[in-house]
Amino acid sequence: MSLEPFQRVLDRHADEVLRFLVASLGRHDADDAFQETFLSAMRAYPKLRRGSDVRAWLLTIAHRKAIDVHRGRARRAIPVAEVADRLAGGEGMPEVGDDGQWARVRTLPARQRAVLTLRYAADLSHAEISRVLECSEAASRRAAADGLATLRMELTA
Repeated sequence: MSLEPFQRVLDRHADEVLRFLVASLGRHDADDAFQETFLSAMRAYPKLRRGSDVRAWLLTIAHRKAIDVHRGRARRAIPVAEVADRLAGGEGMPEVGDDGQWARVRTLPARQRAVLTLRYAADLSHAEISRVLECSEAASRRAAADGLATLRMELTA
């Protein structure tokens, strides 16, 4: 039995993968990560074992591409219009633009960020998340609970 054509896989899962990447990275970086995800998947697709969960496999690739983008962000300088002579106190600092709750999720530690985006953007169960992230279902649930607790504390502070 042979694999179905890759185009069918792409058509069936593209929206879900893009939704996950937008939630994880923001719209700007999601487009590039989406392309990288499907290029990597297309190269590896002929070697995919028969009977594999293609959805989980694609989301695992997307998750790893998102990690690469987050690591890259940490290495890049943040452009600013003007550099102040000295740092102002906490009250004097300008607010950074926020594109909603997902911007807060993107500031969480990697595991919590991944679990919450897979759970709420890709609508995966904790069992599916554990397969994508290669961790236990209990670890997936713990990371989700910790991430939600952090977000709640930020909202009430």
